Amino acid sequence: MGLVSHPATVSLNTAEDASERALPNTQALAGRAVPWYIWCSAAAVTSVMVGGYWDISWHMSIGRDTFWTPAHLLIYLCGILAGISCGSLIFSTTWNRQSALHAAAVTVWGFRAPLGAFIAVWGSVAMLASAPFDNWWHNAYGLDVKILSPPHAALDTGILAVEVGALVLTAGAMNRAEGPLRRKLMVLFLYLGGMMVMLALTVVWDSTYRVSLHSSRAYVAVAALVPLVVFGIARASSRRWALTIVTGVYSVYAALMMWILPLFPAQPKLGPVYQPITHYVPLDFPLLVIVPAFVIDCLWSHVSGWSKGPQALALGTLFVAAFLAAEWPFADFLMAPASRNWVFGTNYFPYMMRPNAHAVRHVFFDSDATAAAFWLGIAGAFVLAVVGARLGMAWGDWMRRIKR
Repeated sequence: MGLVSHPATVSLNTAEDASERALPNTQALAGRAVPWYIWCSAAAVTSVMVGGYWDISWHMSIGRDTFWTPAHLLIYLCGILAGISCGSLIFSTTWNRQSALHAAAVTVWGFRAPLGAFIAVWGSVAMLASAPFDNWWHNAYGLDVKILSPPHAALDTGILAVEVGALVLTAGAMNRAEGPLRRKLMVLFLYLGGMMVMLALTVVWDSTYRVSLHSSRAYVAVAALVPLVVFGIARASSRRWALTIVTGVYSVYAALMMWILPLFPAQPKLGPVYQPITHYVPLDFPLLVIVPAFVIDCLWSHVSGWSKGPQALALGTLFVAAFLAAEWPFADFLMAPASRNWVFGTNYFPYMMRPNAHAVRHVFFDSDATAAAFWLGIAGAFVLAVVGARLGMAWGDWMRRIKR
């Protein structure tokens, strides 16, 4: 059964989406209070995103000293919270056959619950299973060479499942709700979308570090993930300015973490130490993905009546073009002396960064061997963004239809 766009919004679908949204009364979500399990899912996602950012900063500022750091505890609190809350939801929905939620559920291995609960529980199991693997890895090999080490890849897969589960759980409740409750759930849905953008850009942080922002690989990395997320969330919510809101959540969160963490003292516990560290070293200033999001939101009404293929072609192309136009000159500014302050954070360096590193010298690292290689990479970014936009629309359409 489809979903009717909210009357105060601009739909991200065409006339094919104008089918009835309301559920039978036995499955409708009544009242004005957001269900407890959705609050728990949002808290789990927040915990892992704060813990994940803090953990990367911990590695850059202090090094690997013990598994039981506060940052690690926040990360794995996500798995515990999602596992307990969604596990409880699964058991209570299965046993209480008279509840309205029992009717709005799917069956997996004889258990009944909303689909998002099963996805989140799987992610919780994957996260917790990765913990001893990660501890063994560090004991055996020391520091991670890259963010995506094998145990971190397993952990990130679990985190992704928890976040997708939270989105699906919230989307199902949102599609069953009406009035004030629907609006509250939509706010949470867009917030979770912003956290997913943060997760995506954290995964590709190695490729989007400021010294790489004049290389094609940074734009390929962004185009490979961000359009899929933002177009999916916008399509599912049908909210006016959805892309700007979602990327705004990422931008505000990343900026706040960059400004807050350096206020706390930290000293390296591993060597060699090439940079004097007296406080936490944050990640870079947030990427300007809000710029293409805003441009697309402004121009969306001009393509909203098109079929999905041409929409994806136009919007994916526009995303990369606007992002390139905004980030390229801003990257020049990030290399200039005017950016070396607490606002833009280009005077922070990890303790293990050598004095002759590109970031310390404030020069770009060109990963493209030739101009032809650069433009071939940029062409690949356009292709990835178009494909991501189309897949995001399909994913968003699926979430619009979720009732269980």
